[in-house]
Amino acid sequence: MAEQTAAVIPSHPPEPVMKVMNSLLRRLLGTPLGKPLKDFMVLNFAGRKSGRQFSIPVSAHVIGGQLYALANAGWKVNFRGGAPAQVVHAGKTTAMRGELIEDPDVIADLFHRAATGYGASKAQRNMGLKFRDPRVPSLEEFREAVVENNLVAIRFTPT
Repeated sequence: MAEQTAAVIPSHPPEPVMKVMNSLLRRLLGTPLGKPLKDFMVLNFAGRKSGRQFSIPVSAHVIGGQLYALANAGWKVNFRGGAPAQVVHAGKTTAMRGELIEDPDVIADLFHRAATGYGASKAQRNMGLKFRDPRVPSLEEFREAVVENNLVAIRFTPT
């Protein structure tokens, strides 16, 4: 019997496309032209150990009235235990505190709620994921993806 592929896997555009998009987003999001781009935000923060300054464009997800970044990138650890960030979203910059969420059940629920809100097609674009089936994966399928792919959520609250 053939092994079935995972229901949810990370999927990003090619690196050259990402570089161009990230450069444009960094420039646009803090201007009036960036106001309609509510699906994105730029996180400006200092490295937890190095102090190095980062400016990372990411998808913005509002879930239950809270702003989140849903990610699987290495920079996420800078928010373990909470850390300050300047968040550029919807044309304005706000001082916020980012808190890394590491509980797989909570993370899976957030990913599932976001995907359900977007619908399968938009969820894949906005969340950097690919779904095996033409539907929103179940909560259990998201939990498997969280564990398998080290997915995390970072909650941002105004300071």
